[in-house]
Amino acid sequence: MTIQSSDEYANSPVPGHAMIASWRVALIVASFSIGAPDFMNGAKNALALGLPSALLAALLAALLLCIGSCFTADLSVRTRLSTYPLVQRSFGLYGAGVINIVIALIHYGAFGVNVSFVGEALVVAAEENGLPGNFTLFVILASVLMASATWIGIRALERLALVIVPLIAAVFLAVAVIAVQRHGIVVEAAANPPVPMRFGIAVSAVVGAYMLAVATMPDLTRFIRTRRGALVAMALSFPIATPLMMLAAALPALATGETSVNKLIVALGLGTPLLFVLALPMLTVNALNLYSSTLSLSTTFPRVPGRIFTVVGAIVGTAFALMGILDYFIPFLVFLSLIIPPITAIYLIDGFTRFRDVDAAASLRNMPAVRWGALLVWLVSIVVAVLGEYQGLSLTTVPALDATIVAALGYLAVLKAPKSPEPVAVEEAAAQG
Repeated sequence: MTIQSSDEYANSPVPGHAMIASWRVALIVASFSIGAPDFMNGAKNALALGLPSALLAALLAALLLCIGSCFTADLSVRTRLSTYPLVQRSFGLYGAGVINIVIALIHYGAFGVNVSFVGEALVVAAEENGLPGNFTLFVILASVLMASATWIGIRALERLALVIVPLIAAVFLAVAVIAVQRHGIVVEAAANPPVPMRFGIAVSAVVGAYMLAVATMPDLTRFIRTRRGALVAMALSFPIATPLMMLAAALPALATGETSVNKLIVALGLGTPLLFVLALPMLTVNALNLYSSTLSLSTTFPRVPGRIFTVVGAIVGTAFALMGILDYFIPFLVFLSLIIPPITAIYLIDGFTRFRDVDAAASLRNMPAVRWGALLVWLVSIVVAVLGEYQGLSLTTVPALDATIVAALGYLAVLKAPKSPEPVAVEEAAAQG
């Protein structure tokens, strides 16, 4: 049995009868790395850095993502909680409301990016077949389909991933092979890349592309039966899928100078039906964007039915797409890498320290309104990351890593300072109950 609706178990631990196999979750997570946005990300990184440096950036980013997702997955299996109760424990009821609204808006932005790629692919396919291509219409239709998939739940994502991951991987492999056969292998960076960037920013762009998935990984991994299964699922996802996707994007981009996989498919004569195939991963990813944003807002506003948030998310995400969010794709990814890692670091530290020996359900009772120390650390870490991004004042040359380190050290310092009484332990909760 699996989750059947987008808001089930949003505010409580997942029961034992709702577990799913870890390899199925691994496929869903792997599908995050395989799509048109990932191709564009890898293509622009390669044109800016050249093949060796772009691959190194992808490998380093995949390692960071794997480490982070292993921690979040492990914590979720131990607690059976979604991301948002975990955030509440760290930031307080109202403090978490701020964080959860920010996370939901980011999900909506990601929804807008992904549905834009679908709209673009369908426009190209229509025009290549002599039909009028209406971007607005295609975006709206795709949004409706993605919202419908979200209502079906995790089972829909799971089944889609079983088909999509190998199919899309084959499409990108074909694009890379044919481009190399026709134009040869190019390893040097472009003389005038579309988005100039240094190595650390490229790493942050890759991390930013998936950091929201890492932060909200408990929404999926809390359904895995064992902690070992959760760690295996993470090891089989980002470390494999992300570098391979970056390689598949880098080779044709460097050979042709083109960053749009939609245009490459047409230019290489692979047939417009593949453009429709490319839209499938966006269905899975955007269904999960709506699913996670619904969990987030359902935790913050528990009296509002989750489906209302799903509809709102689809509308707002569609609006972002129609306003041209795709034009700010790389800056959007870097922005994610600056504000999401500190949130993850804070709730992970709490999960492995303050709440390590606390019953998950008991830890959700009697939470303070706001935990100001956590909010302050989050804001300070963002400031540090922004300075690293725009002023070059970086600790590691990777702003995403700077933000994580500052958040972790700062929050550990907060925990060592005088504070309110510790949470009720499992044995104490039993004695009181």
